[in-house]
Amino acid sequence: MKKGIYFISTLILLWAGACKNAPKKEENKDLFTLFVEDNKPFYSDKKGVFAKNGMVASAHEEASKAGIEILQAGGNAIDAAIATHYALAVVFPFAGNLGGGGFAVIRKNNGEFHSIDFREKAPLAAHRDMYLDKDGNVIEGLSLKGHLASGVPGSVDGTVELHKKFGKLSWEKILEPAIRLAEKGVILTEREAKGLNNYRKTFLEVNGDDLQYFVKPDRSDWKTGELLVQKDLAECLKRIRDHKREGFYSGKTADLLVEEMKRGGGIISHEDLRQYKSAWRKPLEGQYRGYKVVSMAPSSSGGIALIQMLKLVEPYPLQEWGWNSEKTAQVMIEAERRVYADRSKWLGDTDFIKVPIDELLSSDYLKERWKDFNPEKASKSSEIEGGTIPGYESQETTHFSVVDKDGNAVSLTTTINGAYGSKVIVKGAGFLMNNEMDDFAIKAGVPNMFGLTGNKANEIAPGKRMLSCMSPTIIEKDGKLFMVVGTPGGSTIMTSIFQTILNVIDHKMSMQQSVNALKFHHQWLPDRTVYEKGAFSEKTLEALRKKGYVMDQQSGTLGRMDCILVYPDGRLEGASDPRADNTSVGY
Repeated sequence: MKKGIYFISTLILLWAGACKNAPKKEENKDLFTLFVEDNKPFYSDKKGVFAKNGMVASAHEEASKAGIEILQAGGNAIDAAIATHYALAVVFPFAGNLGGGGFAVIRKNNGEFHSIDFREKAPLAAHRDMYLDKDGNVIEGLSLKGHLASGVPGSVDGTVELHKKFGKLSWEKILEPAIRLAEKGVILTEREAKGLNNYRKTFLEVNGDDLQYFVKPDRSDWKTGELLVQKDLAECLKRIRDHKREGFYSGKTADLLVEEMKRGGGIISHEDLRQYKSAWRKPLEGQYRGYKVVSMAPSSSGGIALIQMLKLVEPYPLQEWGWNSEKTAQVMIEAERRVYADRSKWLGDTDFIKVPIDELLSSDYLKERWKDFNPEKASKSSEIEGGTIPGYESQETTHFSVVDKDGNAVSLTTTINGAYGSKVIVKGAGFLMNNEMDDFAIKAGVPNMFGLTGNKANEIAPGKRMLSCMSPTIIEKDGKLFMVVGTPGGSTIMTSIFQTILNVIDHKMSMQQSVNALKFHHQWLPDRTVYEKGAFSEKTLEALRKKGYVMDQQSGTLGRMDCILVYPDGRLEGASDPRADNTSVGY
């Protein structure tokens, strides 16, 4: 009896939450039906954070607070994004970084869009076959762990360029929160303590037994609530504060980085650091059901993939079919399959190869890609290749979203790739290096750590940026800011964002409900769909399997979303993922 009462109470609460943000009563009929079936649509019942003056949604509460501190001091969204980025380098070493890179999409309150690519680059001494043995086979682990796995970092240059173009507060003021957190220490969450303990052996293996960073002197376990103080990192941040770009790419920090590379057989040189420059890119724009979707151009594959997926499913009545129903899931999986095949064939660094962006996003091309879709059965990835374009010659990341009181917005995704990157910690500077070289096609047709298969377009070349899945995205409705969205997750980034957008626009969820909603993913190869437990009803799973889909329940979770939704009355809803420590802070 108690179970029955509890079920009915839970149902009423879910129904009330769905109704709260719905524009029309009749649009909730399918959502209500969804709740009373055997699906449990949400990972948790976490509630969104609401504010009027500004919002920061990031992977760590202290980083979000750092961004809000800067907004309250009179900074704009760009200033707050930079402060959040540097704070994450201190409090979230799992992915926050000085030794990595990323992408940002910016919307000014006058409606102008900009984007910057501060992705890492291959060192000048890099070459196509650097991770292959004499027989041409991939040397396992060489592109993932240790000094040779690192590309030339771009994060510091990227944030300096952002501030130069759009900053309002002084650079020194913006760096204050991160320096304070490094000097005074950050209280370890349960997740962070566990992460440092799990990788202690690898940190010591890569850096030597005299390692002083991220491990305790007696090599005992970190405990939840303990203080992690990072004095060398604080000094490194002070050099960046005092000298901006030159405080990292030359002088003491550069010397320490190059010495570290030499010590471990890495190939990043002083010349690599001197030559590194971020690139301002023209953002990609698309339309979905009257909404303007703005995302990142290559060397990110995210923007092209996201817009392709949205265009492919737009003709279908997803709202009528319902969230994660058989028909909805099928067209989404088939869209994802074709888009990831295109990614493998066509995408790479546009400074090195010609990427046929306009052709890949054209309606005619996408109609051709969809011709072999059969609603009665699954396509086979072995029979799906990257599309033909006539005349053309051939997780672990972190994301945060920021909106200020004036309507400026930043969507920024940054990474060192795997958990704690290459595990290399620069001695004397206290920051981790990336293992982004694995994001190249280290050998055509061989999958990377995320199972993504690449080809010639993404081969290693000196000074080239490796292809990424990062997809920082901003959406407008009727010329007004509507949504800021993004996530880490390697190859699952694009599909997680894809679903989050559909959840709000088609399925009428609030921003937090959309983030909480259970997710699934297909990436062409391997030919299977992975899903979070509860993402599909047993009836839907049975129907999809009968059509030939391989459906595998994920042991973990998908996505770590940090998003912001703007309501018609100007309220901001910050939505941070319940799957980790992600936290939205507003004021």
